[in-house]
Amino acid sequence: MGSAWVICKKTFSIALIFNCLITFFTIAGTLYGFYTSDWKPYAPFLIDGSIFWFGLAAGLLCIFPAAATGRSLHTGRFLFHHYVYGGFVLAAACVAITIFTPIPVFNLFFVDSSDIAVNAARVVFIAGLALLLDDLPDAALWIEHSLNWVKTKVCAIKRTMHYATLITGIFSIYLSLAMLASTLANNFYRWLPNSFGIISFFLTGAMAIAFYLRKDWLKITPPPPKQPKLFA
Repeated sequence: MGSAWVICKKTFSIALIFNCLITFFTIAGTLYGFYTSDWKPYAPFLIDGSIFWFGLAAGLLCIFPAAATGRSLHTGRFLFHHYVYGGFVLAAACVAITIFTPIPVFNLFFVDSSDIAVNAARVVFIAGLALLLDDLPDAALWIEHSLNWVKTKVCAIKRTMHYATLITGIFSIYLSLAMLASTLANNFYRWLPNSFGIISFFLTGAMAIAFYLRKDWLKITPPPPKQPKLFA
């Protein structure tokens, strides 16, 4: 029973990372369209398209607490670490994108497309990336050292990160509601593709507020110093 609960909690952690990545890539594509064309997204319900930067920040700020939830659990591994499976999934997604879609891999999230193959490739790509991020410190020693360096720097501004998580989370929920209102009022024919963004933005906002209430950023501590070697 205990191991089943650990696996469920680990899966939940990966799902949170997956949602953050959906928010990040959806907003990245929206911002690309906002700045490269004369497009006012979800007007008049959204005051200005630049507000999407807050949603983008919310997605990024929630990744660390979401990943930390899973990093504290020890689920073991089946043949390989998660990052290996994540790499396989990412590679398969890139091959599928190249073969079955007319869109280059680097433009996957910057093209407005309702094609089933394109959107399926997006989901698989994000799923692979979520698996990779969940287990990233184990991928290589230099990556672990780099992440520890970042963690040390973040510890100095963790109170700022704490309040930024709340503020960006509120904006993320606002983006979700503005997108929902615009879809219902003006673009109901796009309810299906828009629903992914609406749900993801709202969940990211709710996650951000939950992480703020749990004070996740305030609980982070610098990585322990390396133990000196007994023998040179």
